[in-house]
Amino acid sequence: MNKKVAFYTLGCKLNYSETSSIGRLFSKAGYDTVEFSDTPDVFVINTCSVTENADKKCKKIVKEALKISPNAYVTIVGCYAQLKPQEIAEIPGVDMVLGAAEKFMIIDHITDLTKKPKAVVYNQPVSEANQFVPAYSVGGDRTRTFLKVQDGCDYSCTFCTIPLARGSSRSDTIQNVIEQAKEIALSGVKEIVLTGVNLGDFGIRNGQREDKFFDLVKALDEVEGIDRIRISSIEPNLLTDEIIDFVATSKRFVPHFHIPLQSGSDKILGLMRRRYKRDLYVNRVAKIKELMPDCCIGVDVIVGFPGETREDFIDTYNFLNELNVSYLHVFTYSERENTLAADMSGVVPGSTRNDRSKMLHILSDKKRRAFYETQLNKNEEVLFERDIKEGYMHGFTRNYVKVKVKYDPILVNELKTVYLTNISPDGDVEITEGQEILMH
Repeated sequence: MNKKVAFYTLGCKLNYSETSSIGRLFSKAGYDTVEFSDTPDVFVINTCSVTENADKKCKKIVKEALKISPNAYVTIVGCYAQLKPQEIAEIPGVDMVLGAAEKFMIIDHITDLTKKPKAVVYNQPVSEANQFVPAYSVGGDRTRTFLKVQDGCDYSCTFCTIPLARGSSRSDTIQNVIEQAKEIALSGVKEIVLTGVNLGDFGIRNGQREDKFFDLVKALDEVEGIDRIRISSIEPNLLTDEIIDFVATSKRFVPHFHIPLQSGSDKILGLMRRRYKRDLYVNRVAKIKELMPDCCIGVDVIVGFPGETREDFIDTYNFLNELNVSYLHVFTYSERENTLAADMSGVVPGSTRNDRSKMLHILSDKKRRAFYETQLNKNEEVLFERDIKEGYMHGFTRNYVKVKVKYDPILVNELKTVYLTNISPDGDVEITEGQEILMH
């Protein structure tokens, strides 16, 4: 009987793509992948370390895993494992910790599933994580895939530990990405989401720039069998006019951009060492909306950064309120070891950070509803997912409007054209009851 392995992933889309690829390594080694609650022999927990809360979550998941399967072999991988391997090794029940360069060799390291009194750690300096390892995720309903095309980051934002956890910027070749996209197309997946740590910096190999992200975009647009390609997140200084122009007339790239801002205050952007000022962000949004009026634009923003006064926050709030964007991802700043920001003056009290976060979450809800209202009374193509809740399922339009319909198994992973009629109390867009759903 095959050994059983279960996975738990914290953090970003990139982590999900890598967990899937690690899962395929286990499958090739003869393991059966099971649910977390199905008493596995091995747990693999892929960690994030963007916030302090992510570290605490890791400890809690280990505890829950051992309640389910007390004798299971517990392995921790991911960003937290690279940054604080010894700290993880002290968590009761952890058997092995693998750093950034070691996690894709996990099968070689797991040779004996006997639990030992002390965790073993394989963790080279992050500078050793200089090879690009391809990865992509395939969900249970095979609706969309997160395709990793870039890893690491050469930027030096004062709040961020990612360069310490993932190393320098490096990428796959365009040819390899195209081959993976074709492989994904054969699996029946309808949508690819491109992922990376600094996606727009695609094209660096062995420390040298060999390609541009725009070259990859043009090449992927020619891949047959994929209906949609979505750009997950791209820095405003790397989102060029040529990329926006191309997406506006693309066959496969959808009108949806997620563009990190982090602050609407030029003072705070300077303290963060971001590579732009807010005027550039305004220009990017204006360019997108000029060519794609219905484009969905998401924004990352951090509240409570050191030195952020009430006036700075109000500046950010007003800036976002007036900006023609569709939703916000709000992050409450948390101090991270070995970052410049951790030693900055002007620390914002925790209660103030939370209050500012709540204000921006409310603004995000307002922004999303306003955007959804502009999309009503239109026929739009929706890709439906196996996401069943209280008798309903969901799907997304090309421009990332979440649509809710009564569950019908025949709709899963299907592209259908629907008429968007109203917004439900929970904030999703609905279609008229009894409306015929048109085949793609």
